[in-house]
Amino acid sequence: MNVQDLRTRWAGLAPREQALVTAAAGLVVLALLWWILLGPALATLRSAEAQHRVLDQQVLQMRRLQAQARTMQAQPKQNPDEAMRQLEAAIRQQLGVSARYSIAGERVTVTLANVPAPALAQWLTQVRSNARAIPGEAKLARNPAGGWDGTLVLTLPAAR
Repeated sequence: MNVQDLRTRWAGLAPREQALVTAAAGLVVLALLWWILLGPALATLRSAEAQHRVLDQQVLQMRRLQAQARTMQAQPKQNPDEAMRQLEAAIRQQLGVSARYSIAGERVTVTLANVPAPALAQWLTQVRSNARAIPGEAKLARNPAGGWDGTLVLTLPAAR
């Protein structure tokens, strides 16, 4: 069907039919405009406030981490012997008999057996701040008793 055929059919319609076809076409155009242009924009506007709150929380968390990192960077350098003493003390105090460790240069491998999550978290915090040990590798698994089993490889500060 070409344009001339369409014009002929249009001219053959009664004025009332032409008005109804025009109204239907207008309704279809309005629906398409809504679904393509306005609907998604309004949905974005509705969700923007919630997304803004989430992003604000993420920014605050990043700033806290940045402040913590700067505080740690500002701490004086620690020699490896003192770092090892701090690490050994932290293992004895926080983990007790549920942890064993082996030393290979600047790397310390700590093997955990049924360590409760709060004790592990507190120990990691203490080791990071006091011994300045950096966790480099972790292979941990939750055991049926609710504790953590596995190994952690920490890197101690290098000799000056």
